[in-house]
Amino acid sequence: MRNSQNYIITGSESLSTQDETTWSLPGAAVGFVSWLLALGIPFLSYGPNTLFFFLYTWPFFLALMPVAVMVGIALHSLLNGRLLYSTLITIATVVMIFGLLFLWLIG
Repeated sequence: MRNSQNYIITGSESLSTQDETTWSLPGAAVGFVSWLLALGIPFLSYGPNTLFFFLYTWPFFLALMPVAVMVGIALHSLLNGRLLYSTLITIATVVMIFGLLFLWLIG
């Protein structure tokens, strides 16, 4: 007789009964909006001369967009989907990252 094993197939719970929440869309939207808000802050500070500064440095600030989206998703996930708290913390974090890059490029 061959070496064989007995397989026992047991029923499991269906996948639809599990509570899974997706945080990617609201977090990504909050991250993108915070990136847009952070992009507008230099225009408020320096006026239209900011366009000349962005003429040569736009790749740095464009590279912050996926970072801001990922920060929004991560913070929204870590705060268990609390939209108000995650929005405020994401805006503060993205503005801080944007400001650090802006100060690094100026200095």
